[in-house]
Amino acid sequence: MHYKDWINHLPAYKPARLLTGKATEMVKLSSNENALGPSLRAIEALQNAAETIYRYPDAQAGALRRALAERAGLPPEAVLCGNGSDELVFLICVGFLREGDEVVMAQGTFISYLLRSQAMGAHPVPVPLREYTHDLPAMAEAVTPATRLLFVCNPNNPTGTTNGASEMHDLLAHVSDEVLVVVDEAYIEFATRPDYPDLLSEVRRGRPNLVLLRTFAKIYGLAGLRLGYAYGHPDVIDYLNRVRPVFNVNALAQVAGLAALDDVDHVARSRAHADASRAFFERALTTLGLPYVPGEANFIAVEVGDDAAVTEGLYQRGVMVTPLSGWGVPGAIRISFGLPDQNERCIAALTEVLASLEGNARQP
Repeated sequence: MHYKDWINHLPAYKPARLLTGKATEMVKLSSNENALGPSLRAIEALQNAAETIYRYPDAQAGALRRALAERAGLPPEAVLCGNGSDELVFLICVGFLREGDEVVMAQGTFISYLLRSQAMGAHPVPVPLREYTHDLPAMAEAVTPATRLLFVCNPNNPTGTTNGASEMHDLLAHVSDEVLVVVDEAYIEFATRPDYPDLLSEVRRGRPNLVLLRTFAKIYGLAGLRLGYAYGHPDVIDYLNRVRPVFNVNALAQVAGLAALDDVDHVARSRAHADASRAFFERALTTLGLPYVPGEANFIAVEVGDDAAVTEGLYQRGVMVTPLSGWGVPGAIRISFGLPDQNERCIAALTEVLASLEGNARQP
């Protein structure tokens, strides 16, 4: 058999640790899930649709695409649904990358961009973050004639930082139409800055080299159903449809997504919960003397020094977080927002871990 060298050298996927023992014994704050859970309307829709799962789903996700298009002021032909936004990243890489092509991305962003690009034999071009934020001018400068894709995560995972409208439009103005700019807006519903870029207006105006990615996994609380979607020029969406698996979005995800879209109260509660949790962590981390990254998502990145040791110490105390060295942000951890008692438990455990590590460092 003939293996592709660039795939053979990819690191094997390491799934997050599973919850062990009773669920109440472990607090999972490692995956940016919505601690409030899904919309009750979505749950009811799932229950009502359960008896129909012997039938194949709508291969075009027509009803969901129409609903998403209407909300965005776009035709359905400008919407693509996927098995999570990660699948959409993969489909974009399959559709646009050849061996040896370059992909510009931040060093310290969603790791899927790196892995999916490398799986196609492309060369990632990582651009260091500036103050934990995408350095968009530097990313524009990193574009060469070999560049085919440029990824921006806004708000950025795992730092939670955002880029404003002016700098985003400057990026688009300086990047050739030959480069597809992919802006991952998975956490857009949590963004608070008043000048957050309205890139949908660019799609409405027919910009041919812009794709926006969004998801139902975060604020809608449907992470387990794997449902994401993309907005883009109809020609680009049609092209990506040609590499999309036929039944990539299952029937239950489609009905739950439709129901979740209509539950504006749940979205408002989830946003308020994230705002309150962020304020709690900022106060608590300030008291602990730990620098944190001011962000606009449902998690917070914290500078802790030895992120592996702190992550392990928290795990031993029943709290799961994400170390960020492997994400290009060494010395930091990412803490997802949980319920109030879970957030308090995290801070209590973190206090113990820091004291333990400090005590060990003092020992001769």
